[in-house]
Amino acid sequence: MEYTIMLQGIVGSTAYGLAGPDSDVDRLGLFAAPTVALLGLHTPAESQVSYAPDVTRHEAGKYCRLALGGNPTVSELMWLPAELYEVRTAFGDELIGIRGSFLSAKRIRDSYLGYATQQFRKLESRGDGTFSSETARRTAKHARHLLRLCWQGLHLYRTGELLIRLDDPAAFRAFGDSVAGGDIELARRTLARYEADFADLRSPLPDRPDERAVEDWLLRVRRANYEPAGTVIG
Repeated sequence: MEYTIMLQGIVGSTAYGLAGPDSDVDRLGLFAAPTVALLGLHTPAESQVSYAPDVTRHEAGKYCRLALGGNPTVSELMWLPAELYEVRTAFGDELIGIRGSFLSAKRIRDSYLGYATQQFRKLESRGDGTFSSETARRTAKHARHLLRLCWQGLHLYRTGELLIRLDDPAAFRAFGDSVAGGDIELARRTLARYEADFADLRSPLPDRPDERAVEDWLLRVRRANYEPAGTVIG
């Protein structure tokens, strides 16, 4: 089935400034399925995932639902530095223009801290650092994710802006190495500190996202892509 890619860019470690020589290049995209296909008995898949190269794309409706829930990975696509976009259409630009409509204080706090806590649970299950070099590599990666999620989430919660590029990538790498070396308490203290920081802050974000603005965008996408064969490019 043909579809229209509206927005796609490079995300993950390359976008954060954490990529090493062996890092994969991850891409995230947003596409619109023909509207008529969504109305039939056999609807198209809402996500497409491929490897080598690593590309994940979400259909517009699913993308909006995930982003409204505060999903950190999905939300990145609307906040990338300009040079990291590989596909950027008019509808993609419009989505970037309303990215603030997806934000709400509670969902951002719960989502970012929730994902960071998941990373900590993975670290906690690894024990005291007496494991193989491959496990140590994965442990360092989980630790970096934990710190990144906390750092990005708190800045977003405090300012309404999602920063993609990390301010000091070397500090995030050192954090990961320390935790992988057995300092699980460093990860525990870090998570607890960010939880306290979130609790102490008064966020300028609204209590609820602006679903009307998001739905207006999505309905215009549906009208523009009504016909099959991907004849309308947003």
